[in-house]
Amino acid sequence: GIIERDETPMEKEIALLHRADFEFSHIFYFCRKGFEAIVEDEVTQRFSSEELLSWNLLTRTNVNFHYISLRLTVVWVIGVVVRYCFLLPLRFTLAAIGIASMIVGTTVVGQLPNGSVKNYLSEVVHLTCSRILVRALSGTIHYHNKENRPQKGGICVANHTSPIDAIILTNDGCYAMVGQVHGGLMGIIQRATVKACPHVWFERSEMKDRHLVTKRLREHVADKSKLPILIFPEGTCINNTSVMMFKKGSFEIGGTIYPVAIKYDPQFGDAFWNSSKYNIVSYLLRIMTSWAIVCNVWYLPPMVRKEDEDAVQFANRVRSAIARQGGLTELPWDGGLKRAKVKDTFKEEQQKNYSKMLVRNGSVG
Repeated sequence: GIIERDETPMEKEIALLHRADFEFSHIFYFCRKGFEAIVEDEVTQRFSSEELLSWNLLTRTNVNFHYISLRLTVVWVIGVVVRYCFLLPLRFTLAAIGIASMIVGTTVVGQLPNGSVKNYLSEVVHLTCSRILVRALSGTIHYHNKENRPQKGGICVANHTSPIDAIILTNDGCYAMVGQVHGGLMGIIQRATVKACPHVWFERSEMKDRHLVTKRLREHVADKSKLPILIFPEGTCINNTSVMMFKKGSFEIGGTIYPVAIKYDPQFGDAFWNSSKYNIVSYLLRIMTSWAIVCNVWYLPPMVRKEDEDAVQFANRVRSAIARQGGLTELPWDGGLKRAKVKDTFKEEQQKNYSKMLVRNGSVG
């Protein structure tokens, strides 16, 4: 971080303040905490690219270009020529082949009658096209603990850094996707793939109906012959340094949860999609002109909800397991803060906790 924080919990510091008589200097503690939150809070920084420890020949810093030496400038210019004049055309060609193959292949397979043959061919098409798309990103992926890979009838949940997370996972196995119906090229892909595979696509109005979404997902999980559902419970992309609050909906469905931790190596390319700054076309151009997309994927042991757990507690337990395995910081904040302000109800809850803290420590003092 850009500031040095005191890691002592607020409860302990307030207790120390109350050991002596009140002095006006005590208010500086709260002033300091306020300034720390303004200068660098632990939420906002998760929605921008993580700082690099060393230059990776892509961008010198996250701010502006700075001249260092003629030699490094020459190396950087050569890298630009290689990435834009050689790698980009090759990657674009592979991506076009992969997308076209996905549309044509799933459309043809979708005409077959339901059965084992159709399911087998659908998985072949999805795996083949996903692997072509991974090659289009020069993807180097290391899969760990493959014995824990998600099984049919289950729910795969993973931390979310980029739209390519789904391609990274389907490179090693097939999943039923869950998402909103789109238009344009994405809509064409959705309509083609759903004919061959039981993906779960929702209209915008349906997505707002939580009970309807839960019902359709529960019906999918109940059929043990269907592919595992792939869900990203954070609901938005986080910058590969932390895991934020999981939405509880995925954990109310029932069934077995298969946690997956994804961690990208920023030395070769920044996979994080800052949707507030870049549209999808600009983002894809950035990653297709990077050196490579390198990441580790850990399949964690399956988890089931305990009898004494509610959906929120279960979600937190799964999130903690993913954070530990991926070496990510676990944060209790809602990823929705990326585009929305903190809810008044949450502010009031924190104010109540703070007042109780003051009264409790004041009575002890």
